[in-house]
Amino acid sequence: MDQITHTVRYSMWKDILLQCQNRPDGMSAKQWLKENQVSEKSYYYWQRKFRNELFEKQGIALPALQSSSNCTDISFAEMTMPTERMAVDDQHSENNTCICSY
Repeated sequence: MDQITHTVRYSMWKDILLQCQNRPDGMSAKQWLKENQVSEKSYYYWQRKFRNELFEKQGIALPALQSSSNCTDISFAEMTMPTERMAVDDQHSENNTCICSY
């Protein structure tokens, strides 16, 4: 891609990001993107690109994301759930323990 094309796309996406940030109160980003026929995938790609550039300019190191396949430590936590929220029927209301892995 030549420099002119890059500059035009950069400017266009910068405007789109700013417009979405200034959307009306109560409107979700997803809703704004749909109404303005902006690809959600492209929007978040460019948002990430601008954020990374901003961090680089400020000299802030971005933390490396750890993929789940490299994670070998598994821990569990037992959580007690309120019975009235969890009860779907009487036979399951006695079991109010949830096990979650991190």
